[in-house]
Amino acid sequence: MYRYIVKRDGRKVSFNQQKIYDAIKKALISVHPDDQNSVDKELVSKLTQEVVDLINLEVDQEPTVEHTQDIIEKVLIKHDLATEAKNFILYRQRRTNARNYNAELTKIYRDLTSKSTDDMDLKRENANIDANAPMGMMLKFGSEGAKDFIKKYVLKMEHSLAHTQGLIHIHDLDFYLLTINCCQISLSKLFKKGFSTGHGFLREPNSIISAAALCCIAIQSNQNDMHGGQSIPMFEYDLAPYVVCSYIKNLSRVVHIALRDDSFDLSKLEQYCRDLYIKHNTVLSEQIQTLIRTSLQELVPNFNDKDLTYIIDEALSLTQRDCYQAMEALIHNLNSMQSRAGAQVPFSSINYGTGQTAEQRMIIKNILLATDAGLGGGETPIFPVQIFKVKDGVNTKEGDINYDLFKLACKVSAKRLFPNFSFLDAPYNKQYYVEGHPETEVALMGCRTRVFGNDYDKTKQIIPGRGNLSFTTVNLPRLAIESKGNLDVFYKKLDETIYMVFDQLLDRFNLIAQKHVYNYPFLMGQGVWIDSEKLAFDDCISEVIKNGSLSVGFIGLAECLVALIGEHHGQSQRAQQLGLEIVSHMRKLTDEKTAQTNLNFSLFSTPAEGLSGRFVALDKKKYGEIKGVTDRAYYTNSFHVPVHYNIQLSSKIEIEGPYHELCNAGAISYVELDGDLSKNIEAFEKIILYMKDNGIGYGSINHPVDRCPVCGFVGVINDHCPKCGRKECEAVSIEKLAALGVSCSLC
Repeated sequence: MYRYIVKRDGRKVSFNQQKIYDAIKKALISVHPDDQNSVDKELVSKLTQEVVDLINLEVDQEPTVEHTQDIIEKVLIKHDLATEAKNFILYRQRRTNARNYNAELTKIYRDLTSKSTDDMDLKRENANIDANAPMGMMLKFGSEGAKDFIKKYVLKMEHSLAHTQGLIHIHDLDFYLLTINCCQISLSKLFKKGFSTGHGFLREPNSIISAAALCCIAIQSNQNDMHGGQSIPMFEYDLAPYVVCSYIKNLSRVVHIALRDDSFDLSKLEQYCRDLYIKHNTVLSEQIQTLIRTSLQELVPNFNDKDLTYIIDEALSLTQRDCYQAMEALIHNLNSMQSRAGAQVPFSSINYGTGQTAEQRMIIKNILLATDAGLGGGETPIFPVQIFKVKDGVNTKEGDINYDLFKLACKVSAKRLFPNFSFLDAPYNKQYYVEGHPETEVALMGCRTRVFGNDYDKTKQIIPGRGNLSFTTVNLPRLAIESKGNLDVFYKKLDETIYMVFDQLLDRFNLIAQKHVYNYPFLMGQGVWIDSEKLAFDDCISEVIKNGSLSVGFIGLAECLVALIGEHHGQSQRAQQLGLEIVSHMRKLTDEKTAQTNLNFSLFSTPAEGLSGRFVALDKKKYGEIKGVTDRAYYTNSFHVPVHYNIQLSSKIEIEGPYHELCNAGAISYVELDGDLSKNIEAFEKIILYMKDNGIGYGSINHPVDRCPVCGFVGVINDHCPKCGRKECEAVSIEKLAALGVSCSLC
């Protein structure tokens, strides 16, 4: 028998069997803490001796504290004392946390200050933060300190352990005690009453240029109250009234120039235009322009037809110019303005495509043209993430009023990667749509999050003012590896994990529900979140946030299927059927939880950035390299067919389509293409419409984007760089980059 045991610091101390006895006794007592006398002392002695015997059998290995505790766990599990073993594991983790507290955090801080972004995954977690800059570095210091505190002192130990070990991933852990995820902002509601950013009150804008500027300020201000993205779901609808404001100003200006008299009273003409807009919802249509021309002729009888034509056409031309400049400024602002202590560009998204008035169409056209032009040096803008809403009868075929805008969207996306495309006629989207109410058109945050039905309050199944509260992702490959091909074991583990996630999401919800309006001066204080305008400054937000969603995410379905049956869903119908059964089962559990709690629990197809690499690194270390599972640097994004698998474009779309209906918290499908798609817009359009016809709810086409190594221009480069003029044949070759933005090349 060994006379000593090696402690964690390397010291050797006398072997004390009593300590093993005490540890096992505490594990047994933990199940019945109120009745400590019920512990079977003979069982404790028997288990203690078994542990000692196992230690003595390992003659080639010095006994250590950690290894002895591992043996205690195995012995408890062997004797069907699973709960006792679990409590012992949690006790070990608490002790480990206490021992490692200073060492772990100190190492993180040291790495943050000494390693570059290229060398440290931690600095690459968020693409719109420059973690090398002082404010970005300070944000990471605070973030990592907060995460450490949350894991050790806020989370239930089983939740903390599951996150740390990679069974689940609790997203935005640093904001766990602070705020919620994302929001769809109604600019119309915000602008009508004016709003305050805390540094002065901003009145309703009176031109499209000022409205676009205030749109950026609203996104920036709301981002400071939340940890996720900000989206404008009704972009063209919300901004159209301010195109009218600009038109009325331009009309008056041109009339005054034509009269050479700035003092001429045009107040009646201006009011007439405003009244027309209230009655007809447009002033720029041909019919209303005829009425304005008639009114102008009555007001100034000496204008001839040539004068009137010039005035009407010039006012319209100036308004077009203003609209383009407003959209150009919006794109430039959202790629440069800062939020969160100056360390981050807001994660912004806009949805558009179904507005049919002349003003709404003007906004859609000009945001696309400004995107096509790119940033100041011609670079591809990353923000806002743009989503074009595709709807039959509006923009999908020749003769539809917005078909020209759909074709323009395809042209721009083929060059600039944006817009992406959402499909409003998918049954799971269409079920919420009420004709004539664009606030019921499903819209998305850029990353893929969507707002769906509202089980908490079915009278408020609208998009603006709502968003996701938080989400936590399940590591599907881990569950499959541990199940060793046994589907019954897999589903049992899956259920246990999802029930644990439900518990964790409710814990997080209850923490945030105790916050007050004053904790969110813009989101709640300015009435951005639905029903928050009904609350007083010191009211609790518990009821209004119930209109949001709580989501269970998942990652690595492809690797999960390989671990279970040896092939993924791109390889066989058998695997596809199992994949659909697994995801359907998860959706069933979230639906049941919704019915049980009256909260909006949902299923989310988690994006792969960062997390896919974290999970696989942990699993490879624990289980070794498993072909088709842990043998790459990442797990496949949500339910996607692996990007490295050679498959026809149409087959990929057909396989992934059915999963969109199951993932009611959001999903996206990509297809990867080579070459310059701007030279084949017809093919691009066919792919988008094929997505629509195969049940895709949100889709995008990724394609190569070039970077000039001389000037840094990012975009499509053919024979020469449009920024610096450098030719392809010159010494330094053009670098071919993967698709930019929120979708990485691994998606």
